[in-house]
Amino acid sequence: MPKKPAFLSSVSLTSLASAAALGLGALTLTACQSDDTGAAPSATASSPAAPAADTASTAPDAPKSAAPGDDDGKAATSKGDGAKSSSAKGGDSKSGTSKGSGSKGGGDATSDSYAFTHPCTPQQLSVHVTGRSGAPSQRVIAVRNTGSRSCGLSYYPLVYLDNAKAPNGEKAVHPMIPSGLGGAPAYPVYAGTTTYAVIDLDPSGATTGTVPGIDELNVLPDGDHMPNAATLNFPLPATTSVLHPKLGLYRTTVADAVTSMQSADYQS
Repeated sequence: MPKKPAFLSSVSLTSLASAAALGLGALTLTACQSDDTGAAPSATASSPAAPAADTASTAPDAPKSAAPGDDDGKAATSKGDGAKSSSAKGGDSKSGTSKGSGSKGGGDATSDSYAFTHPCTPQQLSVHVTGRSGAPSQRVIAVRNTGSRSCGLSYYPLVYLDNAKAPNGEKAVHPMIPSGLGGAPAYPVYAGTTTYAVIDLDPSGATTGTVPGIDELNVLPDGDHMPNAATLNFPLPATTSVLHPKLGLYRTTVADAVTSMQSADYQS
């Protein structure tokens, strides 16, 4: 904030006349400049994430070609709302490896420590969903950091299955997740990289007793920091079987994300 002006005057009984002739005091004004830290914007945005430039509205079962390092390809992002935010519970600890020393106390935008204190915003992410080859009941959720700095996500995306026309989420089905979460304060996602979570809609492969009317997969990339309005809606075929779904934690490869999903044992 600007400092108040300091007025300096010196008056004595023997120098009043000369002081009047020379003028009173000297005025010095100083102001401090604003501090631009370059910090990433807050993750508590109040509007839905704008679709990334490389996304298009396609069904999750029509994957696009895979980007380098992606195991299963990507389908497109769609927008919507309706999920309830929840904090992470249960699950194995994350394996976020450091890209950069982070020795600058969080100032290094490529480090884990920077990501731990800078949650991802909807605007810097693109989210894609696709079916997994050889596993028809599984969906791969790919979250890519399209920004120039690292950012942090919750341990797993907030996901639920629903009927698109059902009011108030009365048909919503929430997946099980791994129990025993602990470790770092966030899952770091480096600039230009993609992280994966896998959900199995029907792990048992049952064809009877499944939940009827499910035709939508809803994804909020970070249930700890993002608003409900940032929830994305991905259509599912009307014949999709859903029974006791399982969701894994974010991982750097699809294979590791599948392994995490298979350990899900806690109802989210």
